[in-house]
Amino acid sequence: MSHERFLRARRPEHKQQRREAILSAARELATASGVRGVTLGEIAEAVGLAKSNVVRYFGTREEIFLQLTADCWREWATEAVARLKAGEDVVDVLSGTLVDRPLFGDLLSQMACNLEQNVTTSAAAAFKDTTLSIVREVTAAVARSRPDLTDDEAFELTAASTLFAGALYPAANPPPALAEVYESNPELTAMRVSFPNAMRRVLTVLIAGFPAARG
Repeated sequence: MSHERFLRARRPEHKQQRREAILSAARELATASGVRGVTLGEIAEAVGLAKSNVVRYFGTREEIFLQLTADCWREWATEAVARLKAGEDVVDVLSGTLVDRPLFGDLLSQMACNLEQNVTTSAAAAFKDTTLSIVREVTAAVARSRPDLTDDEAFELTAASTLFAGALYPAANPPPALAEVYESNPELTAMRVSFPNAMRRVLTVLIAGFPAARG
């Protein structure tokens, strides 16, 4: 399809193609330079549209990235559930699948403080409905894998894994200036988090603490 025909398309499938092109551009830009630094103008330019055309499909920059977060959540859940069904350890799966997805970690770190702040009520509701459904899906796989956990604990563990990932990702991936500070000051290096190690530790500690919190 030529660029000109793409711009003039009005059929539902062509509109969906445009939405997917916008999301693909946002994903590529965020992967290259981080979610925080990507502007609506850059996304529009990458797709070959005016910003006014982009916002017909996503009202704001934040709505684009909120949808991308939901897409990444689905991708994460698909792998996590498959690995849990294959009998892999819960901590290995929940920590490993999150560590292996830097874009998802970046999006999670931006979610509450940024991406959920400038969206419509309908976009926010759709996002929360989607993520709750996904968390429940992973929770069911966690519960089957760890029958020693209650259903509530399996849910808490699943939800907490993404919360921890969002909190730990920026600490493990500091901006260039801070990375240079760590590099030049060995005494400060301990403040730079190891994402894989920290994820495994917090999930292990959480599971170990469940029995003590019961009752």
